[in-house]
Amino acid sequence: QVQVVESGGGLVQDGGSLRLSCAASGRTFSSYAMCWFRQAPGKEREFVAAISRSGSSTYLADSVKGRFTISRDNGKNTVYLQMNSLKPEDTAVYYCAADRNSVLSGRSIDYWGQGTQVTVSS
Repeated sequence: QVQVVESGGGLVQDGGSLRLSCAASGRTFSSYAMCWFRQAPGKEREFVAAISRSGSSTYLADSVKGRFTISRDNGKNTVYLQMNSLKPEDTAVYYCAADRNSVLSGRSIDYWGQGTQVTVSS
């Protein structure tokens, strides 16, 4: 079993940066692709980013491409989401998740974190 805990959310101004971290417990962390999702009030959950088990492959949604970067450190059981050039429309609760499938689709989630709030003020 894997438990995931996000941190690093907060309030930032338009154009600012934040780095989210997701710490995972368990010795099987490197067996999972890791994903970030977000959900804004009144909107559906959005698949934002994913990274393969080794970290060699990544996926970024078009809405964040060029601004966000996903990375992982298997030695630290941690995945990161570096968010630059933040916009008010990036405001959402961001969730980290462990995906059992090697395909970076975000459709085979086994474990979810509790979420961390990111608010971008204009």
